[in-house]
Amino acid sequence: MPIFETSAALLMLWALVGYGLGSVPFGLLLTRAMGLGNLRDIGSGNIGTTNVLRTGNKAAAALTLLLDGGKGAAAVLMARFLAGEDAAQLAGLAAFLGHCFPVWLNFKGGKGVATFLGLMLALAWPVGLACCLTWLASAALSRISSMGALGAALSAPLWTLVLGRADTVLLAAVLAAVVFWRHSANIARIRAGTEPKIGEK
Repeated sequence: MPIFETSAALLMLWALVGYGLGSVPFGLLLTRAMGLGNLRDIGSGNIGTTNVLRTGNKAAAALTLLLDGGKGAAAVLMARFLAGEDAAQLAGLAAFLGHCFPVWLNFKGGKGVATFLGLMLALAWPVGLACCLTWLASAALSRISSMGALGAALSAPLWTLVLGRADTVLLAAVLAAVVFWRHSANIARIRAGTEPKIGEK
């Protein structure tokens, strides 16, 4: 854990700022703006990159990935610059939770993978990069997108220790636990052998 030096009031403020940033449903907004339909009625109904890709519009999916990752990174960088490392971690966590449980969508948001990777890159870029590479390796070996997400999340606490950022291990563990929880249906399909592979209709 980081050393807590910021006042409780400021920490609460940065938690609210992080949650507000994280709760912006970019996938939903982009698909509507680009005339791709209601994302809730497409595929899994999820608001994240993988489901946006099911619209067939790769540009929309790429923008969703960048913006969902960017809002996590923005929360961390703003809080770090204006407050400190404790506020940065709290703002990053709040942005992640905002994406997963946005108040504007009755707390039914995405699975948080892009936001998780974005905030980890901003918080400790070697750890974030290692998580991204783990995602790529896991997805490439299994040809299952959700396996990439689970592999990256599971590895995050380990990478924080290996790469000298033990102060972020608790945050990484909490993020990993929520990612696994949000992927419970995917895990059940993986066990049953019914989880779609990358590129399958």
